[in-house]
Amino acid sequence: MATGSPQQSGQTAEETPGFLDALLHDFPAPLSLESPLPWKVPGPVLSLEEVEGELVELALGFLSSRSAPPALAACLAHEAVSQLLQSDLTEFRKLLEQEEEGGDGVEEKAPVMLLDAGGLARSLFCRLWQACSQWQQQMPVAAQAPQRQWLVSAHAIRNARRRMEDRHVCLPAFNLLFSLEDSVDRAYFAVFDGHGGADAARYAAVHVHAAAARRPELATDPAEALRAAFRRTDEMFLRKARRERLQSGTTGVCTLIVGNTLHVAWLGDSQVLLVQQGQAVKLMEPHRPERQDEKDRIEALGGFVSHMDCWRVNGTLAVSRAIGDVFQKPYVSGEADTASWELTGSEDYLLLACDGFFDVVPHQEVAGLVRSHLAGPRGSGLHVAEELVAAARERGSHDNITAVVVFLRDPRDLLEPEPDTPQRS
Repeated sequence: MATGSPQQSGQTAEETPGFLDALLHDFPAPLSLESPLPWKVPGPVLSLEEVEGELVELALGFLSSRSAPPALAACLAHEAVSQLLQSDLTEFRKLLEQEEEGGDGVEEKAPVMLLDAGGLARSLFCRLWQACSQWQQQMPVAAQAPQRQWLVSAHAIRNARRRMEDRHVCLPAFNLLFSLEDSVDRAYFAVFDGHGGADAARYAAVHVHAAAARRPELATDPAEALRAAFRRTDEMFLRKARRERLQSGTTGVCTLIVGNTLHVAWLGDSQVLLVQQGQAVKLMEPHRPERQDEKDRIEALGGFVSHMDCWRVNGTLAVSRAIGDVFQKPYVSGEADTASWELTGSEDYLLLACDGFFDVVPHQEVAGLVRSHLAGPRGSGLHVAEELVAAARERGSHDNITAVVVFLRDPRDLLEPEPDTPQRS
């Protein structure tokens, strides 16, 4: 779910029935064929492989717009989507295309079943209404179970660019959204920085987490599940790009916190930074064409890296790995890198941000900016991302700027001196 507002996850016992009562008051009956859809449909058609991710996004977007508690929204979205996926989707079949899949210069024809997105959306909202009606009478146990509280601050601006091509995702109730019933807590956060349009960034913000949730290795090797999810999303978007003649691409960084372990996956130059006891901990190395290993990889494939105001792949892109960029494959790779980090409880927060932030704010200055905001008269963990975005803009960033701060402990504790740190007089 792409979100632009700060949030504190979790829900109280009072919030859940109150939300259901309010929703059913505004929507007292399922949608008729003549009723307008209450939320924007993602285009006219969907391929079969896109259905789950797009319907999850549709349900979460609608529920979030009505301020649904995150855990309840995740449970409702899962219930409605899973019910629809178990039905016969061929009734929504719109047309059958022959898709061209280029591989090593050889074109192969593969049939693609496209489904009517509007019809799917209408059916989804009817199932959502049905779930709300049933849960108003008796709430499922899973929807009432206590959830870990996450304090997340997210802020994004178009800045001086003509259009906003960034997207970000905050899914503190990851397990509930995909009905993962093991005993391990999971939370997912991501930032995607598009170029050449917002299509690829939006697509990645919808499908990477959905693909990761369905990977068989999620339980045993979450980092590999993220890597495979990036690869899968890239393949899916390239098929869509060929079908719809899209040329955009996107960098991306995502984090999946599984119990006490942080797993990171990334493509390109969006980054995640861990701050631990006030010190920046570098978790990753961005993919840029000037990196020697990236330059060697590109040249081995027959491409080149040149300097045109900055280092670029084949004289065009300033990043060497991304989802999309159909005309720059395979030089711009869709293969993500990953890293994992054991959390000990001494970590302060994570910062996920695009290059519009990190190009002008060095890693070592982040902790000071955050601490300064928290110590101020209007200091608030919920609004710290706004402060970081403002700082990047003041330092001359003209790019889209997105920052997501995920607190790993109470922000008020960050103002206390560490046990071994002498207080200043």
